[in-house]
Amino acid sequence: MARKIGITSTIPVEVVLAAGDVPVDLNNVFVNDPDPARFIRYAEDAGYPRNICCWIKGLFGVVMQTRCADAVIAVTQGDCSCTLALVETLMMRGVPVIPFEYPFGRDRDLLRLQIEKLADALGTTVEAAQEWADRLRPLRSKLAEIDRLTWSEGVVSGAENHEFLLSASDFCGDVRLFEERVDRFLQKTRDRRPFPGDVRLGYIGVPPIWSGLHEFLESQGAGVVFNETQRQFSMCASESEGDIVEQYAAYTYPYGVFARLEDIGSAVSDRAIDGLIHYTQSFCFRQIEDMIFREKLPVPVLTLEGDQPAPLDGRARLRIGAFIEMLRKNRERPSEVSDNPSRRPSANLGKD
Repeated sequence: MARKIGITSTIPVEVVLAAGDVPVDLNNVFVNDPDPARFIRYAEDAGYPRNICCWIKGLFGVVMQTRCADAVIAVTQGDCSCTLALVETLMMRGVPVIPFEYPFGRDRDLLRLQIEKLADALGTTVEAAQEWADRLRPLRSKLAEIDRLTWSEGVVSGAENHEFLLSASDFCGDVRLFEERVDRFLQKTRDRRPFPGDVRLGYIGVPPIWSGLHEFLESQGAGVVFNETQRQFSMCASESEGDIVEQYAAYTYPYGVFARLEDIGSAVSDRAIDGLIHYTQSFCFRQIEDMIFREKLPVPVLTLEGDQPAPLDGRARLRIGAFIEMLRKNRERPSEVSDNPSRRPSANLGKD
């Protein structure tokens, strides 16, 4: 019988599939639950501090309360700095945990070793995982087409882009059914007209713990034409020609802010992005990277900080509305915007 293998972040999912197991992205189980806050309450009742990232508490609660995973693959390097403590608390409660590390500096030899160790732990081989990488290439190309239709043709919304690319972390537990869903969606886009909207936004940072963010942006006449992390999770941007080690070396998220800056900067240029929404999670070390993005990226950045799973709140809505209006005015008078960063319009607008 196939095991359900929980994952704390994107990992070489081809290895799980090669082992005949079912990948389960614990983040998606958490945030899509009708009452995701219950997992946080469970973790805090178990002793987790209140001033710890709610994603970590949510993952702990999901594993312990839903029993959706027979084992957990935890990304212990290249993701959240709190994952090690999460691993320890799960192991203390008898949950089998398999660690996986993305090597600093994208060292290919170390990355191959990590994939080999993961394959061995699951009872398969890198060669079998490579076969799955080849099988998934057409599906990943279809996801790349969804992404292209978002920014080039405007017939896929930012919310739809977010949903499909994010779901590719585990293919919703069934590759065949997921690909059929992708095919039906692509067929539907053929009869669409471009969505209205005069401001082109990019979304950077981890996926939001809030619900309704993308939909609200679009209701304000702003199209999200770039979902940074979701696109990376889907591997639809990889130019590795199918080699599994190169595919996960090209994946920017685990390798620090400078790898991400290059990817984001290219998207800003290629997709004619007017401004960026940078979502950060409360108590996350990645909040520190915000100052680097503000200094290095060529367009205004609005930083939003989320904590608990909930609908987008009124304060965030007001700040987003003001940001979009500022970008709209910038589009109306582009000649007044200098290439000198010190003369660009301020986009700070405070921080949550």
